[in-house]
Amino acid sequence: MPTTTRAAVVESGGAPFTLSDVVLDEPGPHEALVRMVATGLCHTDLGVASGGLPFPLPGVLGHEGAGVVEAVGSAVTGVTPGDHVLLSFTSCGDCRNCRGGHPAYCATWLPLNLLGGSRADGTNTISRGGQAMGGHFFGQSSFAERALADERSLVKVDPDVPLESIAPLGCGVQTGVGAVWNVLKPDTGSTVVVLGAGAVGLSAVMAAALTPATRIVAVDRVAERLSLATELGATHTVDTSGTDLASALAEITGGGADGVVETTGNVGVLRQGVDALAARGTLVVVGAPPFGTEVALDVNGLLGGKRIVGLTLGDSETQTMIPALVRLVKDGRLPLHRLISTYPFGDIDRAVQDMRSGKTIKPVLMF
Repeated sequence: MPTTTRAAVVESGGAPFTLSDVVLDEPGPHEALVRMVATGLCHTDLGVASGGLPFPLPGVLGHEGAGVVEAVGSAVTGVTPGDHVLLSFTSCGDCRNCRGGHPAYCATWLPLNLLGGSRADGTNTISRGGQAMGGHFFGQSSFAERALADERSLVKVDPDVPLESIAPLGCGVQTGVGAVWNVLKPDTGSTVVVLGAGAVGLSAVMAAALTPATRIVAVDRVAERLSLATELGATHTVDTSGTDLASALAEITGGGADGVVETTGNVGVLRQGVDALAARGTLVVVGAPPFGTEVALDVNGLLGGKRIVGLTLGDSETQTMIPALVRLVKDGRLPLHRLISTYPFGDIDRAVQDMRSGKTIKPVLMF
């Protein structure tokens, strides 16, 4: 049976989130109905809500959901009603990258997660007043009291861990962690530089602190975030509000950085990060500027074996990565709570404002 639920709807590009009753379709064979307990708010949600991406509006966003399974489709085998789950991105499961353990690079990733607003077969998961709405965002659309989620978006997690404490693992945290663990893979004595100390950047700092890297440099222009970065494992910080980034990195790294994680989406910062790499160093591009943005690079400067690698969602295989991160949170080795501020679901616009102003690092909405 279809389910009526309250959701935060974006009516048009640039409009605020407004609470509205919507109708969820009944679960398809490979879908589950999830009662939401918490969901993270991410810059990607804000970018789509602003009209910066061609997602069909009005629609329901949200892609860092955490909740409890209420019902499952006829072919679902991985979860059962009552299971605690995190919701992450979806994927087809059949293409070369999915079969190879890289579902974040699924051949159909963009339409299934970010742009399509509907199931792969074109049918809609959400409607209002009999009119179809944009939904199926990252296979979940979790800015609602209940979400209809793809089975491949669902990860069963330890029920002893509070869901609000781990909701951000679905996107932002696994992106920052994956940049370090899955791409940079720091060797003993490595230097890792993280450009930007937001939720993704601080997640990268925490991940680097769990590796053999001996120098972890956090870069930002907000002193409070740099102080937090130090508490989370950074050995050095650079405050760009009063310091030349290139000079500071040259002094700290000596011969250059072995790895750089760029989270700001600022192409000028990206270029400085590439220039700061040591020979055979790697820069991971995580921050996403508007589509079509280009960056100028010194080609000869790349000939020392430098690599620039783009990254989506940490290149994570969610069924193994997310449970591991949950265990680290439970054991206190990944202090994710230091990033989180919780808000009642009805205060979503205040959470958006606080995120945009920098007052909070990672808002988590509670249902």
